[in-house]
Amino acid sequence: MIKVAVTGAGGRISSKIIKTILKQEDMEVVAVIGAPNTPLEGKDLGEVMGAEKIGIPVTGAQRLADILNETKPDVLVDFTIANAAVGTIRTAAECGVNVVVGTTGLSDEQMTLITESIEENNIKAVISPNMAVGVNVFFKIIKDLAKILSDYDIEIIEAHHKHKVDAPSGTACKAYEIIADERGRADELGRVNDASCVCGRQGMVGARSPEEIGVHAVRGGDIVGDHTVLFAGEGERLEIIHRAGSRQAFVTGAIKAVRYVDVNAPEGKISAMADVLGIK
Repeated sequence: MIKVAVTGAGGRISSKIIKTILKQEDMEVVAVIGAPNTPLEGKDLGEVMGAEKIGIPVTGAQRLADILNETKPDVLVDFTIANAAVGTIRTAAECGVNVVVGTTGLSDEQMTLITESIEENNIKAVISPNMAVGVNVFFKIIKDLAKILSDYDIEIIEAHHKHKVDAPSGTACKAYEIIADERGRADELGRVNDASCVCGRQGMVGARSPEEIGVHAVRGGDIVGDHTVLFAGEGERLEIIHRAGSRQAFVTGAIKAVRYVDVNAPEGKISAMADVLGIK
């Protein structure tokens, strides 16, 4: 039985993850963590989700280390916000708890802190800006096409609901990194040259340069997540599109990641969803 702790108590995606874990025969929820000093602290998880009591109280993040040491989960799942996730991951690592992270908007500096903590504490980790299975197949396709259609112009368009706070989306940024790397725009350390990234255009910007990769963000309504990569050549264009109709797509991938990180993931290293799905 895989013992799982979940952060983001009361959040939409975290609630879906918890409900899905509760249906798995090989998993159990042992801890649920909310924001520091959350008003939900001490309330039963079942009641928070509008169901019957299940005997698991919500714990505020100020007691994260204590609850991890008490419940000893095998894996902690985090789908929250970047600033909170960094501290959560480092605390989990120090407690020897493996992590599955779908939080987006992590900066390079934050990823450095996370990577160092995972390596130093020798835990297992899966971190991905999008855990939907289809999106990661989408990543594989655009990687291959970036090489095949090497002389085509590439534009990335993403659309999300009006409440999303970061732009471009983590998925769009990942798509850009994959394409830029495939086109040789990374240094010897694998760092992508952001000079080729053009986020939107306005005014007299001049003709498009061959090096540009456009990234455009759309916000409105309740769009769960749409991503398009446009390969435009002379006389034709090819569009690769992924549309998420429900957040359950992310949850399904997260469940796969929990199983992978518990059994197959290497210690002291960050794995990607491509590793989980075996499609690298």
